[in-house]
Amino acid sequence: MITAIVFVQAEVSSIPETGAAIADIPGISEVYSVTGDHDLIAMVRVRTHEEIASVVADRLNKVPGVLSTQTQIAFRTFSRHDLEDAFSIGLD
Repeated sequence: MITAIVFVQAEVSSIPETGAAIADIPGISEVYSVTGDHDLIAMVRVRTHEEIASVVADRLNKVPGVLSTQTQIAFRTFSRHDLEDAFSIGLD
């Protein structure tokens, strides 16, 4: 699984609607409204690099209210949460 973090500059008047529309895109696992230099952060989780291009360039960048994006691709995950989820599959 490839994870990309997308920093989004959005029109201030439509941040909630823009965030909701981004969250509806297949391949987007979550969207956060944040403080600081960016308005939203979207987490992309896909199987191939080509899918990142499809999700970000072809879909996310075209959502009304999105002014600009900056995408970072993750190399490794060091989250205890992710590791616990992976090892608990089928334990229910």
